[in-house]
Amino acid sequence: MSRTLQAPVTVAFDYTRSTGPVVGRFLTGLRDGIVVGGRTSTGQVVVPPLEFDPVTHEATTEFVEVSSVGTVTSWTWVPEPVKHQPFDRPFAFALVTLDGADVPLLHALDVSSPAEVSTGMRVRVRWAAERVGHINDILCFEPLAPGEAAATAPAAASDEAVEGVITTVSLDYDYAASPEESLFYRGLNEGRIMGQRCPTCQKVYVPPRSACPADGTPTAEEVELSQTGTITTFCIVNVPFLGQKITPPYVSAYVLLDGADIAVLHLILGVPADEVRMGMRVKAVWKPEDEWAYSLENIDHFAPTGDPDADFDTYKQHL
Repeated sequence: MSRTLQAPVTVAFDYTRSTGPVVGRFLTGLRDGIVVGGRTSTGQVVVPPLEFDPVTHEATTEFVEVSSVGTVTSWTWVPEPVKHQPFDRPFAFALVTLDGADVPLLHALDVSSPAEVSTGMRVRVRWAAERVGHINDILCFEPLAPGEAAATAPAAASDEAVEGVITTVSLDYDYAASPEESLFYRGLNEGRIMGQRCPTCQKVYVPPRSACPADGTPTAEEVELSQTGTITTFCIVNVPFLGQKITPPYVSAYVLLDGADIAVLHLILGVPADEVRMGMRVKAVWKPEDEWAYSLENIDHFAPTGDPDADFDTYKQHL
């Protein structure tokens, strides 16, 4: 079999959380150009403030405004920044104890070489020009020269408290397809839909699998499948969501290709959503060949063939 395929993949979504009264107080302060800490039952001032006291477990209620100037207590050099880090050039991460606080805050320190960093050096906050109530309202820390004072933050944009924050969470990784998956993706790049047959039960799986899930037998026989099939079950999508490429309503359906024993999930177009039904006969509609890649998205959608609906008995075992 040919060499297996490999491709970079990014999984990402926006994570939204409510801040609550403690974290919200801290983020509202950042938006307003103020660093707010919380005082614990032992008298320590912690930045950012803890939601609950580590000793009494009571909710934090006493807040303290601290300086935007502080002292580096520890640091590490970042010679090769990665995606989403504060800078695209070498920098340092530093623990900075702000004047008036007892616990250090971790953030980026903008220096050009490790020779410019030392434990005990004085630094100040560099504020973002436009702030929204996020930790990135502090762009970074920067060295404080003798005689310099704290930087003044621009005026706040709103008087409302920050009650929620949106953060993008993403994961980049390299996906290596199995030999069977590689067969499937190479077929799609050639305008074909490939599956594999179990030699024991004779079931045909698409996308192909390395072994039959019914009896564990390796699936060795390659099968090119028909590009027409039957809708077994479907869902009408009415709710919009982030990243949606089609305006609702539209239909996402399981299509049992002729000759296959497992249905594939795909988009149904070319028919009003309320006319889609179980048993409807559909065919693959491909994108222009110059847009093809090793992807199921080469098939733009499935559309009705105009043929009579399939009898329920022909697909009832595949729901």
